[in-house]
Formats: sequence, structure tokens, C-alpha cells
Amino acid sequence: MFLVQTGIAFSKPLFGPLGVSGTTFLRLGFAAVILLAVTRPRLRGRRPRDLAAAALLGMASAGMTLLFAGAIDRLPMGTAATIEFLGPLAVALVFARRASHLLWALLAAGGVALLTLLGEGGEGGGLDPVGLLYAFGAAACYAAYILFTDKVGAAFQGFQGLAVSMTVGALAVAPFGLGQAWHGLTEPGASPLMLLLAVAGVSLLLPVIPYALEMTALRRMPQRVFSVLVSLEPAVSALVGLVVLGQLLGAVQLAGIGCVVAASVGATLTGRR
Repeated sequence: MFLVQTGIAFSKPLFGPLGVSGTTFLRLGFAAVILLAVTRPRLRGRRPRDLAAAALLGMASAGMTLLFAGAIDRLPMGTAATIEFLGPLAVALVFARRASHLLWALLAAGGVALLTLLGEGGEGGGLDPVGLLYAFGAAACYAAYILFTDKVGAAFQGFQGLAVSMTVGALAVAPFGLGQAWHGLTEPGASPLMLLLAVAGVSLLLPVIPYALEMTALRRMPQRVFSVLVSLEPAVSALVGLVVLGQLLGAVQLAGIGCVVAASVGATLTGRR
């Protein structure tokens, strides 16, 4: 979680010269190259449904990465991460077998309502509606990412499936980000080598290392348990946003984040009984 949020925070300064889509495309592109070089996946003889699962994971990863980048470009990190976290929380609640989990869903919904209806933007105004749409879209992609990561992790050895999915994700974002990235790298006064080195470093923080760790985790635990164990991610995001980007959240925003975290912790505790 700390690698994910730190990678996101370090990506934000790159949005200026490379654009949101350009930065996302280069991050996924570097990640794909690294994973392909390390794993050298073999596709011959693979079942079509396994390849389809890897492709769908790539699409979900691309959507999650691109939409969340757009969200943090317009919203505080803690707010965007809390809304995005509705994805894994939804997975946890769908697989829940207790009626009491509905109470946790209501608590999470209350937290999101505090953030979206009463929370303030970084300049003291209302939250950007486009940024909110991006964050909710990222949440939907996050839920799909969890479901397909579990399937791909079971179908492929090591991280071969992750390499395939990351390649698909980079190709999916290329129509949106290739032009922005090229413009940013070739603009007069730009330092293309330094920009590429920065993006390469950020791509290790996110998505290479965290996605590999998450796939490893999902091979060892049920999807619902994984979803609720990452319950501290919104709080981690708010902390990293404060330390790295200087984003100070208000009391209402912190209360909203607290509600979502408490709902996830409650679902974890009741689900273990």
C-alpha cells in the first residue's frame, strides 16, 4: 500500500510536462517492458480463456491506472483513494455471507457521502465533479482488477500473466497517452532523458512491485479477505499525500475516510468469526 501511494504521489509532478495520459502510458509501458524481460511469458498452448483473463486484467489495470491518475490530478489523494477503495470493499461485501455486512456497507456509503457532498477541494472549494467521476470509475476497475488478478495468478506460473496483462494495459492506454508523452518529451526545453528516468523509477513503485505483491497475496488468500485487509489504504493515501504533496485534509474529509476504513475493519473482524 505504501509503494502504491508513494508511486502515485511521485507521479503527480510528471503530469505537468507529460500529461496525465502520457505519464500513465509511459508508466505502463516501462512496467510491461520490465516484466516481459524478466518473465519471458510463453503463450503457445495457452487456453483461450486464460489469455482472455490476462487481457481483461490488462484492461482493468489500464482503466484503474488512467482513471485514478485523472482523479488525483483533480482531487486530494486521500479523497480519491477512499472513493477508489469502494471497489475492493464491494468485492468483500459481494462475497460476504452475513447480513451484518450490510451495516458496514451503509457505514462506507456514509463515509463517501461525507467526502463527496460535504468535503472541500484543495483550494477550499467544492470537489471537482469530473475528478469524482474518475474516482468512481477507478473503483469499478479496481473491483474487476481484484477478480481477474486471482484468475490470472492461478492460470499462469510466476508473473507471466502479469507481464501479458501489463502489455495489454499499455497498448490500451496508448491511443490516449502516446501523443501527450511524445509532445512532453520533444517540447523545447524539455529533458527527455531525465523525464524517462523519472517515469522508469516511478513505474517500479507502481505498478511493477505492488502488482506482483498483490498477485502473490491473492494466490494465498480468498478475494474477500484480500479486499478487506487493504482497508488502511485510504488512510495511507492521506498520509502520503500530506508528507509528499503537502495535502492537508479537513475534518469532514478525515471523518469520511475514517468511516470507510472502519467499515472495512468491521467487515474483516466479523468475517473471521
